[in-house]
Amino acid sequence: MNRSETLSALRKNPNVSVLIIGGGINGIGAFRDLAINGVDVLLVERGDFCSGASSASSHMAHGGIRYLENGEFRLVREAVRERNLMLQNAPHIVKPLPTAIPIFKRLSGLLNAPLKFFGILDKPSERGSLVIKIGLMFYDAFTGKGRAVPRHKFFSRKKSLATWNQINPDIVNTAVYYDGAITNPERLGIELILDAESENVNARALNYLSMVGGAEDTIILRDELTDETYDVRPKLVINAAGAWIDSSNKKLGLSTNFIGGSKGSHIVVDHPELRAAIGDHEFFFENEDGRIVLIYPLFDKVLIGTSDIPIENPEEARCTDDEVDYFLRMTKRVFPDLDLTRQRIVFRYSGVRPLPRSTAKTVSQISRDHSIEVLSGDWTNLTFPVYSLVGGKWTSFRAFGEQAADKALAHLGLKRKRDTRSLPIGGGRGYERDVQEPNRQMGSLFAWTGVSQERLIHLFERYGTRAEAIATYINGGTDFTLKSLSDYSFREIAYLVQHEKIIHLDDFLLRRSMLAMLGRLTREMMLELTNTLGDILGWDGEQKKAEAARALSILADRHEVRL
Repeated sequence: MNRSETLSALRKNPNVSVLIIGGGINGIGAFRDLAINGVDVLLVERGDFCSGASSASSHMAHGGIRYLENGEFRLVREAVRERNLMLQNAPHIVKPLPTAIPIFKRLSGLLNAPLKFFGILDKPSERGSLVIKIGLMFYDAFTGKGRAVPRHKFFSRKKSLATWNQINPDIVNTAVYYDGAITNPERLGIELILDAESENVNARALNYLSMVGGAEDTIILRDELTDETYDVRPKLVINAAGAWIDSSNKKLGLSTNFIGGSKGSHIVVDHPELRAAIGDHEFFFENEDGRIVLIYPLFDKVLIGTSDIPIENPEEARCTDDEVDYFLRMTKRVFPDLDLTRQRIVFRYSGVRPLPRSTAKTVSQISRDHSIEVLSGDWTNLTFPVYSLVGGKWTSFRAFGEQAADKALAHLGLKRKRDTRSLPIGGGRGYERDVQEPNRQMGSLFAWTGVSQERLIHLFERYGTRAEAIATYINGGTDFTLKSLSDYSFREIAYLVQHEKIIHLDDFLLRRSMLAMLGRLTREMMLELTNTLGDILGWDGEQKKAEAARALSILADRHEVRL
C-alpha cells in the first residue's frame, strides 16, 4: 500500500496490536522483529525515518572497546556479536574497518580502569601502550567463535612511520584492530523498513506522522503533510522517540525523566592529502584528557568526530564552532604537517544520544547500555502499557529490537516464530563478497536490461543486490542521466521515490543519498533535483519553490551548507 492507502485503511480500522512511536534505528529494529513474527504493527515518525540521532552517527558498527574500562563486559560481548552479525547480514553497507590507534605514551593510564570502575576517576589520563595492548587482548577474546574480523596488531614506531608517512613522529606505537564501517546508515534503516513491510502486509511504517496525544484506549496521530488527525487504538505502545522519549510520554499524560541526552557532533572535510594519509584505516585516539577523537575514511572525504556534551533540548543540537576547533586541533595532533582549516569543511552535523538520566560526574561515565522502561497500571490513565526504549545505538539495534519484541510478544500472548540473527538485510540478501561474482551478476544484468556497466557499478555500490530490481525498473521506460549528476538517472530516482517513502526533497538529499554529506551539492544540482523529484511527485511550480527553500534552510541551519 502507498501512503494514502495506508492512512485510509487506518481510518477504517484504528485497531493495532503495537504502535511504535519513533522511526530511528531503535524503533525500526523493533518494527522489523515484530513484523517477521506476524504482529500487526504500526510505526510512526514525525519527520523522515532516521532523521534524528540515527542520522548523526559516527558510521561505525563497533564492538565497544571503551566499555571494558567501565566493567561493562556484557555490553562488549553483545556489541561484538552484533557487529559480526551486521557484517554478515548487510555486507553491502557494513564493511570491515581497520582501525589504527596512535599511541604517544607507554605506561600512562594504568590506574584508569580500576579507578573509573569504582567511580573515583572523573577524567582519565591518556592511555599508554601497555593499557591499550591489554584492552585489545580482552577485546579479541570477546569475539570468540563468531570472529568476523582479524585479531589486533601492534606496530613499532618505525613500522608506523613507514606505514603512515604523515603521522606524528612523536608516537611510540600504533595498534590496529578491526571494527565495522556502516557506509550509509540511513539507507540501512530504510531497507530494514522495506524488508519488514514485504514480510507482513499488516506491518506499516509512515513518516511525517506524529503522535500528538492520547488518553484511555486511544492515541491521536497527526499527518504533518495535511494536518489531518487519526485515532489509533493499540494494545501496546513502544516509545522509541530517542532524545524525545520524555516529551512523547508527556503527550500521553505521563511524567517521566528517563533521558539525560548527550550531544555528539561531526564534521566532513574535503582534504585529499588527509584522505590519502589515513588510507583505508580509521584513526581512533584520545586527547590527553581522555576524550575520544575519530578520523574516518568516508568515500573520498574524511569524517571527524565526535563530542560528548550534556544537552537538555535535543532541538538545539548543532555542531558548534568550539567543537570544530577541537576536531581540527586534535587532527593536527596526529597529522601535524597537514594544513586542515575550516575552509575544508563541506558538512557538519550533530545529534543527541538517548542516554539514561544519570548522577554520574561526567558524561563518559554514563552507561552506554540500553533498557526498556515499562509504564502501566491504573495511574497511567491508559488501557495499554508504554515501553520506553532508553539508550541504544546502531551496532546493537538488532538485539535491542529483539528484546523489545520479546516483551511485546509476551504481553500479547504470542510466541516467537522467527529471529533476526541470520536474516539478511535489503541488498545484503544474496550479496557475494567474492569480487568476481558481482562482476558476473552485472554482466548478466547488462545482457538483458541494457543498463550500462558503469551505471550497474553505481547501482551495486549503492543498493547491493537490490540493484537488480532497480536495473529492471530502469529498463522499463525511457531513461536519461542527470546533467548535473551523471552517476544518477531519472528512472533510478523515480524508483526510489516510488518505493522508499520519499516525501520531501531533503529526504533524498540527506538520507536516500549521501549527496549533501559528501559535499557534492551545487545550485545547478539542487535545481535539477527539485524539478526531477517534483515531476515524479506531481509538485506544481510553487511546491517546487517551497521544497527547494525548505531543503536550503535545513542545509544551512543544521549543516552549515550554503549554496
